[in-house]
Amino acid sequence: MNREEGAGRSLKAWLQDKYCDHPSEQCQDTRLHNAACVGDIDTLRSLLRDERFLRCIDERAVWCSGWLPCSPLRIAATAGHADCVELLIRSGAQLELVDVKGQTPLYVAAENGHLECVKVLLRAGADPNGSPHNRSSPVYHAARVGRADILQELIKYGADVDVDHQLSFRGSGSSPRLLTSLASCPLYISAAYHNLACFHLLLQAGANPDYNYWGKVCEENFPRGAPCCLLEAVLRHGCDQQFVQLLVDFGANLKLVRGEPCAEEHPRISVNPTALQVFNEAKACPCSLSSLCRIIVRRALGKQRLSSACNLPVPPRVLCFLLHELP
Repeated sequence: MNREEGAGRSLKAWLQDKYCDHPSEQCQDTRLHNAACVGDIDTLRSLLRDERFLRCIDERAVWCSGWLPCSPLRIAATAGHADCVELLIRSGAQLELVDVKGQTPLYVAAENGHLECVKVLLRAGADPNGSPHNRSSPVYHAARVGRADILQELIKYGADVDVDHQLSFRGSGSSPRLLTSLASCPLYISAAYHNLACFHLLLQAGANPDYNYWGKVCEENFPRGAPCCLLEAVLRHGCDQQFVQLLVDFGANLKLVRGEPCAEEHPRISVNPTALQVFNEAKACPCSLSSLCRIIVRRALGKQRLSSACNLPVPPRVLCFLLHELP
């Protein structure tokens, strides 16, 4: 055995000892995990008829095709086997069981771009925000890679399009933390990667157009030289004018931008001239009364109730305008 092979075996043994639910001698039968990995639905169905396998359906093991100690459901979701995911859930697999990285089955399904698995997990009641123990979220990842289809499903099932849930303490009487960086925000990352469809979806679903957070913000604690708001970030990243126009339409505070981003002063800044022109024109001209009314109504509803706006007693054309949808 060479050194590399020995190191691999030692790592596997260490992961098993530290993270598996049972002693390693009881984790040797990984047929459930392996069937989930390759998508062998017939073997999986046959195994789950056996009470022994039903009892260990959530057992995390370092199975033969990977290193992380994972449950069969997490493995099937990673591999994109939606039928196996559905069968495991029906057989009693825990939806929110995390791996050693704090990743839920829904998170890994979204991370690997498996839309059907995402749909199955969400229909079964998986938390669309992922685990509070993971600094990332399914929404953030979908926004980063530009998977508008996955993002739309997450929003449909109530995912938080801001970072409110990530910065909220769960202890009674505790105050939410301050936002000290835009980098962890879905809106920021979708703009940084120029994913316009995701950027639009997030704003449509009620994301805060200034900070992607509705709590307290501490700009003084932002990293030095970092943009102070999303509008400044969009300009600095050289995004197209559509990004700027969307922020304006959704009520971004133009006064938050500290001066005009200039590539000559900051070599890493690449400003789109047309986007900058849209920003300057928006600063020079006040919003129309209809646009201001839309912003106020949307904020009065709040992101949690935007989906109920279709029940308002208003004409369809007005409703489309309110929801930023094409008539």
